[in-house]
Amino acid sequence: MKQRGERLGIFGGTFDPPHVGHLVAAVNARHGAHLDRVLLVVANEPWQKLGSRDITPAPERFAMVQAAVEGVAGLEASDIEIRRGGRSYTADTLQQLTQEDPSRELFLVLGSDAAEGIASWEHTDTLREMAEIILVERPGTQGARPPEGYRYQVVDVPLLEVSSTDVRARVADGRPLDYLLPRSVISTIYARGLYSDEPVSPLARVK
Repeated sequence: MKQRGERLGIFGGTFDPPHVGHLVAAVNARHGAHLDRVLLVVANEPWQKLGSRDITPAPERFAMVQAAVEGVAGLEASDIEIRRGGRSYTADTLQQLTQEDPSRELFLVLGSDAAEGIASWEHTDTLREMAEIILVERPGTQGARPPEGYRYQVVDVPLLEVSSTDVRARVADGRPLDYLLPRSVISTIYARGLYSDEPVSPLARVK
């Protein structure tokens, strides 16, 4: 009998910073689609966001994702795109993961807004052929679906109104971050002096 390959989820993003919405999507995608693992893949140079704003250096974002998933069963931080360098394209990541282990089944975890616009991505034929989409709903985008021809399944996820943009603004303004980020991520942000010109001890913010 042919041995079943690993069912591997790929949840890519800028993660600037990773917040509870990301984690809720990842753990529910793993559960709903019966995945063995979900990799939170940190983009090296997110091509869709280049030029739109300053992006935190990739090693800093990877450190935050490592902190976010520590101790969470089935979730792992991945620096595959950072190690590859240059602009990050999901198709390249899927190909690399398949080359590492051809027996894998790949599942691309996407919010419904991203899935609806996947036709604008690079190398869409590769995406369509190599991975099934795990569609997680996001606030205001219920009902959005990938274009025709993509394999997908929908996973129910609690709708949380959390955004990385708001979190960055909160750090800069000194507003509370409790319950928006894991405490490990909050500590990492302040320990590394991210998103604010005024370094603050994590103990002053995390109690």
